[in-house]
Amino acid sequence: MEPKRYFPYGDEEMAYLAKKDAKLGWAISRIGLIQRPVEPNLFEALVSSVVGQQISGKALATIWGRIQKRFVPLTPETLAAAPLEELQQCGMSLRKASYIQGIAQAVLQGELDLESLRTLPDAEVQKRLTKLKGIGPWTAEILLIFSLERKDVVSFGDLAIQRGMRTLYRHREITPKLFAKYRRRYSPYGSVASLYLWAIAGGTIPELTDPALKG
Repeated sequence: MEPKRYFPYGDEEMAYLAKKDAKLGWAISRIGLIQRPVEPNLFEALVSSVVGQQISGKALATIWGRIQKRFVPLTPETLAAAPLEELQQCGMSLRKASYIQGIAQAVLQGELDLESLRTLPDAEVQKRLTKLKGIGPWTAEILLIFSLERKDVVSFGDLAIQRGMRTLYRHREITPKLFAKYRRRYSPYGSVASLYLWAIAGGTIPELTDPALKG
């Protein structure tokens, strides 16, 4: 069994973000290094991200465990050949099952070359992935961070990212203009900033609360 991999970053990225953003720097010093697992297998990462859309992390872990147990090996060939109902029985909607099968078929038919994504710019990766049914900008951004290990991704469509920004910077709302300001500030280490915003949104710093929740 291969050792677990984590999103790669360290003192250089942390120091850069702290220099650019004092509030984020304070949060980084409070939280310390964050170890978030990455999934180098692009196909598995893509399928998992579709399964995880709009459900809790706990539900994703349960469904993903069933998929890994039922479909061995977990390859495009295996999933493309499986009846939709069998995928659905793992605990997902029929729509998600059809999206996953569509992705598997796209890989088999050469419409999506997953390995080529490793060398493409972020914007081109998103363009290719979002052509597939069931893959929106958020799913593509998650794959960029947690599979391709790209360093400069911050997702406006991620509700926890917005919550983290509101909580850290004391805003009731994150407008596109405000988001763009912070996004530019974090570059070229937006993905590292995202790790901390997710942690803040999850309550890692208890005294920080979301201003949007106040009456």
